[in-house]
Amino acid sequence: MKFWDASAIVPLLVREASSDPLQTLATKDPDILVWWASYVECTSALIRRDRAGLFAPRGLDTALRGLQQLAGHWEEIEPTQPVRDAAERFLRVHPLRAADALQLAAAYVGSDRRPTSLEFVTLDDRLASAAQKEGFAIVEIAIV
Repeated sequence: MKFWDASAIVPLLVREASSDPLQTLATKDPDILVWWASYVECTSALIRRDRAGLFAPRGLDTALRGLQQLAGHWEEIEPTQPVRDAAERFLRVHPLRAADALQLAAAYVGSDRRPTSLEFVTLDDRLASAAQKEGFAIVEIAIV
């Protein structure tokens, strides 16, 4: 099982340069752990793309159905006090936005506070840097 940030989930739903390596990763290890709000973050990213005119007709509907299907198989870290506490600490230590601090905190709690036991999948460089400093192994995605 790996923790997936929303930035790495979206390319599973829409075609991007990182889609193939991320799809390969998800196929090899389909046990995906996410933060509770990842579904909303992914929905937001998909709707922003639609508003920017980046989808063909019905493309948004297809992507949202794919998200719903994917979410039916992933495991979520719920918004709990330990997640909030860890996020607050991460905000003090790392230059993160609130949502990224919550992503990192969810991974931290999901690892039973043992970050070396869980790989972290993200395309966000700032989040990857913070996660690595906290002890997570960052899955390198080769983008061609």
